[in-house]
Amino acid sequence: MPLAHHPDSDEVDCLLRNCELRNEIEPYLDEAIWEIDFRLLPTAVENRFLESMLAWERAPLVPIARWFEPPMALQPACTLDDDQLRERLWETIEKLYSQRVVLDFTDHLPDRELYALIRRDILPATVKRVDLPDNYFHWDCSTWDCGARDSGTTDAEDATVWLTYYATDEEREQWSLEEGRDPPPRAVPPYPRALPTAPV
Repeated sequence: MPLAHHPDSDEVDCLLRNCELRNEIEPYLDEAIWEIDFRLLPTAVENRFLESMLAWERAPLVPIARWFEPPMALQPACTLDDDQLRERLWETIEKLYSQRVVLDFTDHLPDRELYALIRRDILPATVKRVDLPDNYFHWDCSTWDCGARDSGTTDAEDATVWLTYYATDEEREQWSLEEGRDPPPRAVPPYPRALPTAPV
């Protein structure tokens, strides 16, 4: 006769927390959630997933500049010489990272253009501030091109920078199949930077 399994207190706490989370998430659920088969997940993993979903749903929409106290403001690039701008740019990148904002695909932009992108696009952007230690907000800088900004470009045209500098061979091939044309020639990004990174 097999012995009955008696869960330890950690297992009981985990199951009780799961019940709480399922009740709290109920008002936010739509059909997309059922694409995940929770029966395949250990309860602790499911709990972390549900906690992250709740954090996302409850997160306030706040301009990134106001994630800082006092709010972050950058002076216009035209008021800084090259050395001052480079120093302020790296200070800003580190401050953004301290709030778990990660800049991806920056190596095609010179310092002044990256600074301008942060000042004019990133800091004023209103996004959900999810306050979880393993949550990072990734800003894809490959979609920003100073020369083509606000020129009415299409999504396919916006992909040019990414295809040229960052896409893998497989991604370039997939794009070519979807668009029915060859991607732009591959090039080495002219401004390599060792920026702080985080999981996607």
